[in-house]
Amino acid sequence: MAKFYIVATPIGNMGDITLRAIETLKSVDLILCEDTRETKKILDKYNINKPTMSYPSDDYSRAGHAKKIDKIFELLEQGKNLALVSDAGTPGISDPGAMLINKIKTHFSHGVDVIPIPGPSAVIAALSASGLPTHEFTFLGFLPHKKGRETLFKEIAESERTMVFYESPHRILKTLESLVKFCPTKKVCIARELTKIYEELKTGSPAEVLEYLNKNPEKQRGEFTVIVT
Repeated sequence: MAKFYIVATPIGNMGDITLRAIETLKSVDLILCEDTRETKKILDKYNINKPTMSYPSDDYSRAGHAKKIDKIFELLEQGKNLALVSDAGTPGISDPGAMLINKIKTHFSHGVDVIPIPGPSAVIAALSASGLPTHEFTFLGFLPHKKGRETLFKEIAESERTMVFYESPHRILKTLESLVKFCPTKKVCIARELTKIYEELKTGSPAEVLEYLNKNPEKQRGEFTVIVT
């Protein structure tokens, strides 16, 4: 029976890869990558010499998507073992790969084992170090850029659960301004550049965190995990 592994990779610090992930990547016949150039950095560091192929994005309209799906199905039908990785973190969790996994599970009702190889997660890392309530939380992924954005902020304001989402450096200030508007009395923690050299967690009211970033523009760089409670 063919095996299809979902392999989590480091979100920044390459030392965070698990032993099981390394063993898995060394054992498979092909590694499917979000970006082969990014994956090559990890493979080179851990002396993993396996062929790679970029996999279809979750946007089915892109050219060549069907051919790649057919190729992946063909390899699995031949009994080949494949690993799926994203550029960082767990494939399918606010990363490409979810639709591919769905297609494989739908196409192969039997004959292919889909096996998760867990590892680093920005959501869990941020929650664990935030000092905020973590017994119950809702993960929102990346907030929409326009449609439905205000509705989500209203939902965050009304929620009794801790809310967690990702934000880019281009929108972090606007996001904090919205939190000031819709839930000024809640507590916010922003986790920036987790596991990297400039890792930082800052906690306060939405207004306090916004003021901090406005006074320190260099702190507006990097990817953010935002926790609101």
